[in-house]
Amino acid sequence: MKNVLLPTDFSDNAKNAMNYAMEFFKNETCTFYMLHIHKSSHYITDDLMTAPTSSSVHESVISVFKKKLTTVTNELKSAYAKERYAFHTIIDYDDFVDAIKQTIASKDIHLIVMGTNGATGAIEVVFGSNTLNVIKKVSCPVIAVPQGYKFKKPKTILYAIDKTDRFHSEGIAPLYDTISRYKASLRIVTIKEDDTITVADFDDKKQMKAFFKDVNHSFHSIINIPTALAIHSFVQIMDIDLTAMFIKRETFMERFFIGTETSKISYGTRVPLLIMHS
Repeated sequence: MKNVLLPTDFSDNAKNAMNYAMEFFKNETCTFYMLHIHKSSHYITDDLMTAPTSSSVHESVISVFKKKLTTVTNELKSAYAKERYAFHTIIDYDDFVDAIKQTIASKDIHLIVMGTNGATGAIEVVFGSNTLNVIKKVSCPVIAVPQGYKFKKPKTILYAIDKTDRFHSEGIAPLYDTISRYKASLRIVTIKEDDTITVADFDDKKQMKAFFKDVNHSFHSIINIPTALAIHSFVQIMDIDLTAMFIKRETFMERFFIGTETSKISYGTRVPLLIMHS
């Protein structure tokens, strides 16, 4: 049974990510934890105006968000009544990343599914600050769902490997499980600065051939092209449904997520990203 965390700010992007998760785990037994995080310092005028005189502002705001979270949860329960899904709601008042970490520890979370953008939904925002902070600071696999992306069975998956990476099976279970669940084909692409093949490269390929021996897979290299552009181009050419990668601080993540060029390229891919941590 999978325990899946679904953070929500009640935006359309968050709701879309929830729907993706429901479709992604169809026919599996899953427990979904619907989490809304609201810092107590972020009370707004509307919160103050709607607070009944007989209750504190804190109690009133909690009540409002509980109702919203319950409504969203009931809608999903109704839409997926035939599935083996269980739902739990959590309201937390804390730093966003700290709240995520605490929930992962207390609920034994296996995967986080969340939207790439925040409540603003601005087209130029590829990864909202909350999503990016979770990817950078939380050691739990994440599926980041682009704004407006409608679920499509991942039949062709891209596993992108940075030139600094060495293959290892630790932490790769989310990718392998997805491949097995959907009987997907795997495209393994290494992004390199030149066409030199080292002993380590040869060993990595040998290990991956053995590890993915039961999977329809192929190997590819992209040379001397910026990481984000390389992935974007490969996704388009090979009709990729899901991109998977390991993230290491200050390396692949920085080249993929940071910078003007990255913002434009990443948004255009419009396919979910499976982020794994070794």
